[in-house]
Amino acid sequence: MAAFLRPEVRAAAWRWREVLAGSAVALFGLWWIVATTALTAWLGGVVVLFGVALIVTGFQRGRFRTEGGGPGMVRVTEAEIAYFGPLTGGVIALDLIDTISLDPTGKPLHWILMGRDGRRVHIPVTAADAELLLDAFAQLPGFRTEPMLDGLAHPGRAAQVIWRRSPPVAVALPPRIH
Repeated sequence: MAAFLRPEVRAAAWRWREVLAGSAVALFGLWWIVATTALTAWLGGVVVLFGVALIVTGFQRGRFRTEGGGPGMVRVTEAEIAYFGPLTGGVIALDLIDTISLDPTGKPLHWILMGRDGRRVHIPVTAADAELLLDAFAQLPGFRTEPMLDGLAHPGRAAQVIWRRSPPVAVALPPRIH
């Protein structure tokens, strides 16, 4: 069925698939509102809201995705990110990541995940399944999606820190009275 579509059109539709699906859901909800009685029209409103939420989420995911075809592949299992590349690789637990940077000096752009133990994992943004990183990064405390998407859109010339773990706050306990 999709054989009549040019490869670049197919790739664009796949990149923005959640936006397309959300648009279809929202249009269905609008049709439901118009075509049904007032008693059930509110269900159409719920469907429209779901479609809009899918569009917003899909827009973020679409901006995060790249063309792919880069070296290596990414795996995210529970609380670990693994990168298996042709020359390098590494595994790092989410709770050990201290800093996430985007490095434009590598070709293609690379994520640099730096751990508390000094470990660094370099992941090309075009690696297979690199889109899994969006959900993994979102689990980190205080992670904001917009700076990350801006960094991907406008990488600059030097590595830029996208996220840094806040140092634990030391709480002073009152002295113990014996």
